Amino acid sequence: MTNASPVPVAGEPVSGTSHDAGSLAGQVRKALIWRSGSQIVAQLVQWSATFLVIRILAPADYGLFAMCQVILTFMAMLNGYGLASGLIQQKEISHREVRQLFGMLIALNVALAIAQVSLAPLASAYYRQPIVGDMLRVQALLYLTTPFIALPYALLSRSMDFRHQAKANITASIASASAALGGALYGLGVWTLVLAPIVLFSVRGAMMTWSARSLVWPSFDFRGAGTIARYGGVMAAGQLFWFLQSQADVFIAGRSFSAHTLGIYTTSLFLTQIFVSKFVPPLNEVAFSAYARMQADPDAIGRAFVKGVRMVMIVAMPFYMGLAATAEPLVLTVLGDKWRETAPVVHLLALAMPFMTLQVLFTPASDARGRPGIGVRNGATGALILTTAFLVGVQWGPTGMGLAWIAAYPIYLVISAWRTLPVIGVTARAVAGAVASPALAAIAMALVVWLTDRSLPPLDAHWRLAVLIPVGAAVYAAAMLVFARATVRDLIAVVRKQPMPA
Repeated sequence: MTNASPVPVAGEPVSGTSHDAGSLAGQVRKALIWRSGSQIVAQLVQWSATFLVIRILAPADYGLFAMCQVILTFMAMLNGYGLASGLIQQKEISHREVRQLFGMLIALNVALAIAQVSLAPLASAYYRQPIVGDMLRVQALLYLTTPFIALPYALLSRSMDFRHQAKANITASIASASAALGGALYGLGVWTLVLAPIVLFSVRGAMMTWSARSLVWPSFDFRGAGTIARYGGVMAAGQLFWFLQSQADVFIAGRSFSAHTLGIYTTSLFLTQIFVSKFVPPLNEVAFSAYARMQADPDAIGRAFVKGVRMVMIVAMPFYMGLAATAEPLVLTVLGDKWRETAPVVHLLALAMPFMTLQVLFTPASDARGRPGIGVRNGATGALILTTAFLVGVQWGPTGMGLAWIAAYPIYLVISAWRTLPVIGVTARAVAGAVASPALAAIAMALVVWLTDRSLPPLDAHWRLAVLIPVGAAVYAAAMLVFARATVRDLIAVVRKQPMPA
């Protein structure tokens, strides 16, 4: 992959549509490897530190941090990433538009930092935790790094250059993990969770700005930037509903649960959402850039979407079903006995995550087709369904919240699929066919693992896990090889950078 200079000479248009299909396919494969590969490396680094930090800190620390995350996530939906997506989606951009985007990002994020500082006392009063306000004031520094991440992200994504993003992500992850582990060992407590993201964003912003050569003089004259602003506004509206559905549980539970109980619930959610929140977003970034380049061929977008669903679910399904089957020994081995209460919650949440994973794959395809309003309506639907479920489930503690996820997400997925699939140009039968093989194989795997666990003599948690993981892997691999060999071949082709069968 060449390192294209993303910032053009003033007034010179930059085209993103001059590559033929073969070139695009090669770029997508390289992008997937760099973006997903770097995500795996970065997450391995972060998880190694994260799980060590979880063993050091108390559940209450994570409960307090989750209270802050509601405000941070609400502000983040307005931080301008939707504007950056508008720049990616456009066929041509000029140097002036790049300067205007940088100016928009700076203005937005300075305003957000001020707003968060102003909201801090209200958050403290709502949660009845004074330290939440102090944490939010310090976390306002995060917004000052956003313009230096969002602009180069847009420019590098336009050229499908995920190699430099990969390097920035890995380096930033190492720096953040070091800060987190050092803070926990030094005794910073909950402030460890505040320090690590600031280090992560600062290092990532510096490296991406350097790689994209995007340190331009910002323009605050926004005349003529209506297209980007409108697209970004629609994307932000969609993110508003995503915020409502993704943070409603913590907002509702944070008022009812103690910091300890909230920490149990949010840590359970962290474990079960590792795949959908850490691996799927980078895949969606690559997918959005690729779909945007296929706008002239709707059939190609549909075929690419089905293949993407198949590739994601072949990995997601065994992860979730395995997590549900081994929740107790996994929690005790990885987090320690003080987190034992998370095991039954992890078991429940893992059963809901396949529906969430499939749901989040819809939006990039409909957005790239120039229909971001579909994602907005889906988000509104999800916000209503999930919030209602959480208001009911909170009465039964973390277990009730887990049951709310299981009850609500299948309904949300069905409604979203009915609305989105015709826009993408895909039938429900095609999507079901892509999901069926890994789903059935993973369910069979979970059943065998559960029966094996029940038949084992009394063992320590780590020994139970050492038996169950190989059994599960063997059963899933055998089932896929027998009943879905073509799907396995497609996955191997992606890993080897070979073209997949049409």
